[in-house]
Order: sequence, then C-alpha cells, then structure tokens
Amino acid sequence: MRILAVDTSASVAAAAVMDSGTILGEYLVNNKKTHSQKLMPMIKELMDSLELCPQDIDLYAASIGPGSFTGLRIGVTTIKAMAFSLGKPVASVPTLDAIAYNIPMNEAVICPIMDARNLQVYTSLYCWEKGGQKRIADYMGISVYQLIDIIKQKKQKVIFAGDGVQNHRELLQSELDGICSFAPGSLLLQRASAVAQIAFEKSGGTDKEDGFSMLPFYLRKSQAERELEKNHILKL
Repeated sequence: MRILAVDTSASVAAAAVMDSGTILGEYLVNNKKTHSQKLMPMIKELMDSLELCPQDIDLYAASIGPGSFTGLRIGVTTIKAMAFSLGKPVASVPTLDAIAYNIPMNEAVICPIMDARNLQVYTSLYCWEKGGQKRIADYMGISVYQLIDIIKQKKQKVIFAGDGVQNHRELLQSELDGICSFAPGSLLLQRASAVAQIAFEKSGGTDKEDGFSMLPFYLRKSQAERELEKNHILKL
C-alpha cells in the first residue's frame, strides 16, 4: 500500500510517501508559513523523484490538527481534493499523535507541545506499550504552567517534542529539573513520515474514510472567533 502524507499544521511543510511501511521519500521545509505556495510543488517534486503519479497512491493522509488554522486548511483541502478526484480513501492523523511518534520506544512519558501563543500549548501525553504507542491523556489546549503541574503529578520522566519546546525549554527545564528531556532537533518538529506511519497502521482497519469525512481538528476557536465572542458579550 502506497501512502502520500502531508503535514502543514505549523511552520513546517512536509510531505512523504510510504510503501507498505517503508518510507520511499520525504520532503520537509521549515521556513515561513507559505504552505499555499510550497505544498503542491513539494508533492510534485517528491512524486516525480519517485517516478510515481497520483493514481499510484492508495491512501492519502494528512495531519488534521491542532495547529495553525490556515495551515491545516491548506493541507487537509489538498489531500481531500487529490483523494476525491481519484476516488481514493483518506486517513486523518491528529498532529499531536504524529509528533509523539517521532520519539523511539522508551519507558518515559512522551509529551508533544505545540505553541499556541500567550504561554498556551496544545498537548497530550503518550507512552509506548507492547510495541505500540498509546495516548494516555486528552488532547488539551492549556497554559504551560498547567502542563507543568500535570507532569509533576505524574512523577515520571518525560520527553518533550514539538515547536513549543523552542519557546518553553528554559521554563520546563527549571520547573521539571531532573525528570525532563527534549527530543533532538532531527525529531523535534512535525514529520510527514510519522503521519504516514500512523496512517499505515490505521489502514488495517475495516473502516475507511472518504474525502468528505476528513476535517481539521482545531481543539479551540480561532483568535478572531474568540475576539468576536468577547466583543458580543461586552455589548450585552
């Protein structure tokens, strides 16, 4: 089974092709959020280098969020359009799941954190169990201080990954000294290969998604929506 996977949930734009669990190629650029300009040329270059055409792909996968509202729409819409035009199934992969999957098997708790501005993060908790990764907490949009409290209560070693590390590394290290570590740069940010791997593992199920069922997972309302609601309340 050949899978084309993309991730446009944050500053990284990434695309990967996997064939039966083996990565054939991956393209990743971390330079500005110009995904509307980069994603399709990236996919084309990757497919051309692998001598594949869109019809050769059996499953189309996308990271669905949380993350950048605009970025997610670009990635999800691109994958839905390609899959729909070819009558192929899709796979929706939560972004936090994919970031956590960057971390190899170990006994620590894995905590992906995505920067949500104003000391807020999108996060969850994961562990490796019987050769697979298991989510052990809800998807959350919380303050980094709330996350620190949750980690302290766990009293376990934790590995952080995700773009939130870049802004909160010093705080996390000072508050969780001795029990926290951080993914290396090569595994820190979103990778389309992790999206492809999770999609491959999900593809063994009997339920197949079509393009209409794939939707972005925002976790919380956009800043514009929150401001609109705030202004509406003030007017009442």
